[in-house]
Amino acid sequence: MFAPRALPWALMALNLATFTAASDLRSELTIPGVTSFFPGNPGYANASRAFNLRFTLEPVACRLADIVKIGKAHKLRVSARSGGHSYIANGLGGENGTLVIDMARFTNITVNPESQTAVVGSGSRLGDIALALNDYGLAMPHGTCPYVGIGGHSSYGGFGYTSRMWGLTLDNVLSINLVLANGTITTASKDKNPDLFWAMRGAGPSFAITTSIEFSVYTAPTSVIVFSYNWQLNVEQAATALGTFQKFVVEPDLPPEFGAEIILTRGAIAGNVSLGLGGAWHGDPNLLNSTVAPFLAAMPPLHGESFTPGNWIESVSVLAGSTLNTSSAPDYTDTFYAKSLMTPQASPMSLAARTSFMNSVAYEGFTTNTSWFFQIELYGGSNSKINAVQADETAFVHRSSLFTIQFYASSFNNAPPYPDFGFTYLDDVVDGITSNSPKDWDYGTYTNYLDSRLVDYEKRYWGSHVPRLVALKKKLDPTGVFDFPVGIND
Repeated sequence: MFAPRALPWALMALNLATFTAASDLRSELTIPGVTSFFPGNPGYANASRAFNLRFTLEPVACRLADIVKIGKAHKLRVSARSGGHSYIANGLGGENGTLVIDMARFTNITVNPESQTAVVGSGSRLGDIALALNDYGLAMPHGTCPYVGIGGHSSYGGFGYTSRMWGLTLDNVLSINLVLANGTITTASKDKNPDLFWAMRGAGPSFAITTSIEFSVYTAPTSVIVFSYNWQLNVEQAATALGTFQKFVVEPDLPPEFGAEIILTRGAIAGNVSLGLGGAWHGDPNLLNSTVAPFLAAMPPLHGESFTPGNWIESVSVLAGSTLNTSSAPDYTDTFYAKSLMTPQASPMSLAARTSFMNSVAYEGFTTNTSWFFQIELYGGSNSKINAVQADETAFVHRSSLFTIQFYASSFNNAPPYPDFGFTYLDDVVDGITSNSPKDWDYGTYTNYLDSRLVDYEKRYWGSHVPRLVALKKKLDPTGVFDFPVGIND
């Protein structure tokens, strides 16, 4: 039985902020089926709340197709908010005068088990998508946080533990229903609006507002083992361990069913690093040990290990660490700073870079009064579906990456204000890696871990694709309706 397909624009809602012509907007946005919140209205503060509490913004926001035309007529920036989990509140705009289209009611999910496709409303959350697909014995690659919205997630990448096996979320997009800057409703696919389809898979929010997305989906694995291996290491051992992992993952027989990351956290004592290898094994349960054995044999003695076997949806829940049904519990907020590096497989991190990295973790990381973790996510390695896609096939350019490293630090008690030393710590860690690497080291940064302090963000996020993206931006959005603090804005 198929789920009914939602009609685009049937249900949208809006959240409005301070604007000099607010009274005109109030009247123009009095549209049947549209709910609006202005500053001072009950519910406005919650509607405009960012996931990252470092950012306090007052957007003008809404939910209906003609609202794009209204925003353009008022010379406002227009932004769609899918799940609201942007690390820099990009979906709420950078300043007052942004009209934010909240997609929270675009949650219809239509599944076709025969063709193994699904049409997903852009406001759907990852946890709810996983549950809906699981009803048909199906699954798709995506991140672990249940509350992330699919619209932004699939526009900028979408990495999960199945990505080496199935690709990024955006690699599985078949077509996109969307609204252009002039208010036109259209579809983008390989056969229709192919240039726009290319741009939407890697830089989507700068070009259109997504209402629904058609994905390829997969038969869910019958068995998954969530695994964790842990060590307490000194700086030299930790730097060597990361080098060992770099070599291990490029071995020609590493199965794509192996999804993993290195996790770094505060050591038990100053000068130590807590290093873990965690992830999920989606193959024959009997083959996990033999797959990991070469790496473990080259490592110091284990501090601990754990294994959680189960079916597919149980593994998704374990990795999420919370309920997958996002309507059953409220989302959370944090006050944090995050950075990222995407390291090239052809030029792995040098010993000097790895040593600087682990020195920062072992000493500055031990004393800093922030709650932090670093994730060295395995994108590449042998048999990776992410690397198998040609760089020019989508606007997501970093197809030759070995790792994406997420550097994440929260303030004390996860509440504002965020301390200056929290910025300094992460900046020091990343600078130590890049300054101890070759001058031509071709690293990138990951668009789903947006960094508002990144100076050369266009180069690092989109690399050689920037000229093509800028040309398409001038064609499709010449007045900058979909301009963002971090986006294709030229």
